[in-house]
Amino acid sequence: MANLKKTYEDVAVPALREKFGFKNPMEVPRLSKVVVNMAFGIVDKDTQKSVVDDLAKITGQKPALCKAKKSVANFKLRAGMVIGAKVTLRRDRMWDFLDRFINVALPRIRDFHGVPNRGFDGRGSYTMGVKEQTIFPEIDLSRHGAPEQGMDITICTTAKDDKAARELLDKLGMPFVGR
Repeated sequence: MANLKKTYEDVAVPALREKFGFKNPMEVPRLSKVVVNMAFGIVDKDTQKSVVDDLAKITGQKPALCKAKKSVANFKLRAGMVIGAKVTLRRDRMWDFLDRFINVALPRIRDFHGVPNRGFDGRGSYTMGVKEQTIFPEIDLSRHGAPEQGMDITICTTAKDDKAARELLDKLGMPFVGR
């Protein structure tokens, strides 16, 4: 069992039940999925393969390729070209990824003071961007020609509002700015 999942069961659930007065245990917000998205635009096949491999190493799951829906002549983009990759993590892989992200990757960001509060969408999901994938220890920094690639990480919860979702993520150890 993942360390973060144990923290959720032992610390977060009782604290959330007490703070929000949930009578039924199924009312307590929980994590439903984590979506990791990398949009890399128009790149050659080698760069695309390198970025997709990095995403697979980071998440432990093969990414789904995202293709352009429309052609845009000004961007030299044709419908069907691969312009991104995404991974949806659930259950144990979600907990493992989130544990590594909060406890290992975030502290490796240069001049890190916490994640911003403004990433909530009003329905209990939190999205944040990471400027480069090299904060994850699975990425080999000695590779030559490896592009710096950012990613968006969306944490979806079953919370009804942002207040409960923020409290849940706070109890799981997400380092928000201005606790």
